[in-house]
Amino acid sequence: MKKLGIIPLLSLLLAAAGCSCPVTLRLTGEVINPYYMGNGVEWDPYDEALSWGGEVSEADWNTLFWRLDFMRPQYVRCMINSPFTYFDGTGFDDERNAAYIRKLLEYCQSRGVMVVYGEYNPPTWDMKGSAEWVEASVRHLNWLVSKNGFTCIRHFVIFNEPDGDWASTNGDFAFWKQMVHLFRAEMDKYPALSNISIAGPDAVIDYSNRASAYDALGWLNATVREVPEIGIYDMHAYPGQRYVRSGEFFKTLRTYKEAVGDMPIILGEVGFKYFADEADAALAQVYWARVKGHPYTKGSDCNMLVYDYFYALDVTKLLMDVMNSGFSGAAAWMLDDAMHSNGDSGKPEDLKIWGMWNILGKEVFGNDREEEIRSWYYTWSLMCRHFPAGSKIMRLEGELPENVDAVAAILPDGSYSIAAVNYSDKDQIIRLELPTGTSGYMLSCYDAGGFRSHKIIGTTYELSAQSFAIFAKE
Repeated sequence: MKKLGIIPLLSLLLAAAGCSCPVTLRLTGEVINPYYMGNGVEWDPYDEALSWGGEVSEADWNTLFWRLDFMRPQYVRCMINSPFTYFDGTGFDDERNAAYIRKLLEYCQSRGVMVVYGEYNPPTWDMKGSAEWVEASVRHLNWLVSKNGFTCIRHFVIFNEPDGDWASTNGDFAFWKQMVHLFRAEMDKYPALSNISIAGPDAVIDYSNRASAYDALGWLNATVREVPEIGIYDMHAYPGQRYVRSGEFFKTLRTYKEAVGDMPIILGEVGFKYFADEADAALAQVYWARVKGHPYTKGSDCNMLVYDYFYALDVTKLLMDVMNSGFSGAAAWMLDDAMHSNGDSGKPEDLKIWGMWNILGKEVFGNDREEEIRSWYYTWSLMCRHFPAGSKIMRLEGELPENVDAVAAILPDGSYSIAAVNYSDKDQIIRLELPTGTSGYMLSCYDAGGFRSHKIIGTTYELSAQSFAIFAKE
């Protein structure tokens, strides 16, 4: 690592005026997370779109690709619903409704995006333990990898959130363990699948199903002990705002990371549920007020606050917790509202509003404004593109002010990135003690006024309160 020195006058002012005493953060040489897989998104192949009476047009795909090219997701979690794809109600056909999954995976393959692929549930719940489904599911995976060349698929999820009472498994760990064994044995019959591991347990942090022998941490511990077929550990998380901003969520992630030791663990889905914590009551009231009378969602599985600017700050704080806690990556739930209705009913009347936009806002829902980019796309994108796969998360030395957080990394090319977020209204100055002799760095800022990026020259930079900034190579 290069000799450290204070870059002259370089300061990040995380407020507008009346600043308190400056705080200096020093980028140390200590690695606290040796291999970061990167940040990404849940991007599912619009299985229901045709049922809704809409179509993802070529123009829509081009818009999606342009937006994703700016984001540079390091991985994509892509899950299918087989009744809308390769299962027709009576039998299995790999080619059935395959155009959208091909389009999505072609993008990932061409951009070098790693894919965590899987199925939400079996075609019918009574097929959940059937050899017929295991064989068909693995055959379809091999069709994607071997026949179509989608080697970007590196991990396979066999059930979504199997600990849940909403899943066909209903929290039955012993059954899930048995199915992992059967799937792995079937996968081993296909040489093209030798480099694909099973991801699991895919359980939900801080959730406990009364029908299950374990809570979420118990699921993870039992998986570590009893399921050697797992190649990467995978959990989901939907915390509230107070839980994250208080630092409690970071401590929870540390506990889960300690459970897996040196093995990688990711958040396959992550988002906020602002009605999960009594301290978020005011936000919950806003949520339900927006649901009332909404033309295309009942709010039964939504986050109606993804439209708000503060969400763009909350997601960066959450990602900093993921990175600093030792997790290896996180995928945002989710990229696009147009991917799912509640229960995947095939009807658009109870849409899952969680995304960065709705690409079918005009075609299906009669509102082209829903196709516009929401604020959190920008901050999440910056955390994707400037902390790529292979980054080493480094310890920052210095006491951060209250309601300010930061993360730093050395990238594979030897450059570094440092991100900081201030989610308070209190004025702060943070000076960064960085390696000397650097050049070609940019300061990218996001606040209520929007996104801007400019080259570092060596002066003082001001950001409004409630803001985010990232210092990184051009």
